[in-house]
Amino acid sequence: MKMEIPKKAAEIIEELMAKGFEAYAVGGCVRDSVLGRIPEDWDITTSARPEQVKQIFPRTVDTGIEHGTVTVLMDQEMFEVTTYRVDGEYEDHRHPKEVTFTASLEEDLKRRDFTINAMAYNPQTGLVDIFHGMEDLKRQVIRCVGDPGERFDEDALRILRAIRFSAQLGFSIDEATKAAMSERAESLRQVSAERIRVEFVKLLISDHPERIREACVLGITRVIMPEYDAIVGVAQHTPNHIYDVEEHTLIAVKNIAAEPALRLTMLFHDFGKPVVKKTDGDRDIFYRHPEVSAKMCREIMRRLKFDNHTLEKVYRLVKWHGLKYLPNDISVRRALNRVGRDIFEEFIKVQRADISAKNPAVVPKKMRQLSEKEDIYRKILRRGDCFEVKALAVNGKDLIEAGISQGPILGAVLERLVELVIDTPEFNEKEKLLELANQVKSDPTIFNEKEYFFEH
Repeated sequence: MKMEIPKKAAEIIEELMAKGFEAYAVGGCVRDSVLGRIPEDWDITTSARPEQVKQIFPRTVDTGIEHGTVTVLMDQEMFEVTTYRVDGEYEDHRHPKEVTFTASLEEDLKRRDFTINAMAYNPQTGLVDIFHGMEDLKRQVIRCVGDPGERFDEDALRILRAIRFSAQLGFSIDEATKAAMSERAESLRQVSAERIRVEFVKLLISDHPERIREACVLGITRVIMPEYDAIVGVAQHTPNHIYDVEEHTLIAVKNIAAEPALRLTMLFHDFGKPVVKKTDGDRDIFYRHPEVSAKMCREIMRRLKFDNHTLEKVYRLVKWHGLKYLPNDISVRRALNRVGRDIFEEFIKVQRADISAKNPAVVPKKMRQLSEKEDIYRKILRRGDCFEVKALAVNGKDLIEAGISQGPILGAVLERLVELVIDTPEFNEKEKLLELANQVKSDPTIFNEKEYFFEH
């Protein structure tokens, strides 16, 4: 078979071969090319030692030279070139204690994780497929190279990678490989949170995020995210639901755009339900579950070392996902004030995905109402209605000049003024607001914030 290799990668392979070395495109780029996908990176493996690669190419970076990897720069593009190697003993289920360079391509391919990632190609030799990766691609199977137990003992992260590849490609996992994954799931505790996070997010934004269920069955989530296991089989006897919490969650995850923050929100949005669940007669009640889910989500994301921006965005979306508001101007302005203009577009997407996973009997009406709310939201933005402090006709300086104290009282007064303007937009005039501010100052409870409510 003939494979199209990008010009710069082909030049590296040709130059290495011209100097008397073997060189191949290897791994994921070969797999994706066979599948008709566009590879993200083109990795190259060679019989040349790192110092020989550095002599051949004028611009290189020692990105992992102790493991044989040199990054070759071709104009603005970068390509990892790695010497054939045999890995030594693995002491931490993640990294080999030492590596030994070899002249054998077969020995190099033998150390790789799955057969579909253990193929190599160059234009002269064609495809090198010692471990029947092509056959497994046709069968749509994820299978370890050699003994699966040994592969996972070498690198425990491969356990999660198997699920991730299964989700990305829509492939099943070979039974022997699955058995070894289940037996060694506990070894994932020795893998860094950052590496777990990267693989987990790739799984979540794949075409088949529902494969998380298989990770649960194999005991993987019990190690990396036990909160997921807690939602399995939790019934929801309410008019809004016919699915248990896990099934509802997986449908909702599948029905939202494959963006990390959105998929994470749908995964976490009901994690609090098992914690707050109460049953009254034949009906289940999940009072205040969004706040509990949000707290759990924050703990999980901190544990997995997510960046603060993503963490806070997901936390807020989870916290407000069940906010009940009516399709009228005042109610939508209140929702905007609570949720925040910056994430309101995502908030609508989250509510739409949540509704899509409810009882089909209630979905059409709820979807119509959400569309009405979305239309009102867009009209509010076009009109420039006030629903937040920065849109008030007065600011903190105005209130200070009017005799309102600085500090917490000042902020509280501004928030109360927003509440009043949300209900009565014509109040958003400087003189009227200063008059109202003095009333609030004398009695801070006079315009108490209205309570918000959540879907159960």
